[in-house]
Order: sequence, then structure tokens, then C-alpha cells
Amino acid sequence: MPIRIFITGGTFDKEYNELTGELFFKDSHLVEMLRLGRCKLDLQVRNLMMEDSLEMTDAERRIILDHCRTCPMDKIVITHGTDNMEVTARLLGENITDKTIVLTGAMVPFTFGSSDGLFNLGAALAFVQSLPPGVYVAMNGRCFSWDNVRKNRQTGFFEELTSES
Repeated sequence: MPIRIFITGGTFDKEYNELTGELFFKDSHLVEMLRLGRCKLDLQVRNLMMEDSLEMTDAERRIILDHCRTCPMDKIVITHGTDNMEVTARLLGENITDKTIVLTGAMVPFTFGSSDGLFNLGAALAFVQSLPPGVYVAMNGRCFSWDNVRKNRQTGFFEELTSES
């Protein structure tokens, strides 16, 4: 069975406006990233939205949840903004237990050439094939359970929750 990839935006797919210095969305870079990574997996890609996770609403998170619930595939990768990735992961983890879902993103836009997105995407595709059903976050070469992850805003890396959190 193919792996479904849902695109939701985030830094992964941002472009840089050289005149204003702003980041914005145009088109997803996912297909190009898969081509560059020489990916030979059976994938079905669907663009749900192009949203910065800082601006993502609960209604948009429910759209992601509904698509994951009704998806006929039991292996799903979601590209997502990193700022609130754990919020979406928590919603999915509390509501879906019979599929393997891996959220991933990037700290640097793919178009910058030095993005971590290609590495994170490859890791997410490997994790979704090897992990048992559940919801996970794959960043920085690590995989975290939906209920034990946060983005450390001082270091810019994802980490497990600690008892002090």
C-alpha cells in the first residue's frame, strides 16, 4: 500500500522575497525534494494547505485530523511548520491509534539550499515504514512520540519533555 503525504505548509515550503525580505508560500517543493532524494517509494501526495504553523487554526488542525482519519492508507507523513507541530501531533495522537503518522518539517526553507528539510523528509519516510501504529514527530534525525515532544525555542531543536516541563 502506498504512503500518503499530506502537505500543510511550514518553513519547508517557504520562498524568499528578495525585495521585501519576507518569506511567503507559492508552491510546495515536496516533489522536487523527493526527486533530489531519488525516492523510489510508492507515494500519494496531497496538498491540504500552505500555512505557517504559527497562524494555523484549530479548524485547520481538524481538517488535517479528518484527512488522516478518512485516508485509506495506514502510513502517513505530514509536512508541517515546526512552531506548533507538537500541537497538531497531540490532536492526532489523542484521536488516531490505528495508523502510523509522522510529522516533519524544516527550520530552514528548502529554497535556501542549506535546508534540513530533505534530511527530515527522508527520516520521516523511513520512520513511517518501520514504526508501529502511533503518531510521531521526526526532526533532526530523531523520532519522538506525540505525547513526549517539544520544540526547544532556545536551541531550535526538538527534544523529549522533561519532568520540569
